[in-house]
Amino acid sequence: MATASQIATGKVRFSFCNLFQPRAQQDGQEPKYGVTLIIPKTDKATLAKINSAIEAAKANYLARNAGKKVSKDLKTTLHDGDGERPNGEAFGEECKGAYVITASSKSQPVILYADKTPIIDPKDLYSGCYGRAILNFYVYDVNGNKGVTAALNGVMKLHDGEPLIAGIVRDSDWDSWEDEEDSELLG
Repeated sequence: MATASQIATGKVRFSFCNLFQPRAQQDGQEPKYGVTLIIPKTDKATLAKINSAIEAAKANYLARNAGKKVSKDLKTTLHDGDGERPNGEAFGEECKGAYVITASSKSQPVILYADKTPIIDPKDLYSGCYGRAILNFYVYDVNGNKGVTAALNGVMKLHDGEPLIAGIVRDSDWDSWEDEEDSELLG
């Protein structure tokens, strides 16, 4: 059952896909599944849903934590791709004209094709392909570090895209090549 803090995005581009095997971001951290979503700034509907879900997450936090307050300048997982990453570095060229959200989960998210059949082969879901995601926003308050982040509940691949990382090889990448010796061996 969906809640006010859970949304389904419009069409986004996936980056840093870590959906089939949990991975720790840094040594000593708990391994998690995750993905970075690149959301076109033209997708006003998804942005409105995100902002509404962030407000719902704050309300949920206040309802569960009587007497606590939520800072107006609370950190959020939503970033402007035309700006800088939280660490001060510039976002990559693929993030220009977009918003960027990183979402993660301790448990594996639902992973589907557009026809809602499960994706089994990790090579089918890569950084650069397009899809949708289901996110659940929540407030965290850990050791004085406070903010709003998104749990990753599911991803749906809509279609392929230009890979954002090297190492993806498709059948169409092979050019025709003939060698007389190989032709004789093959027969």
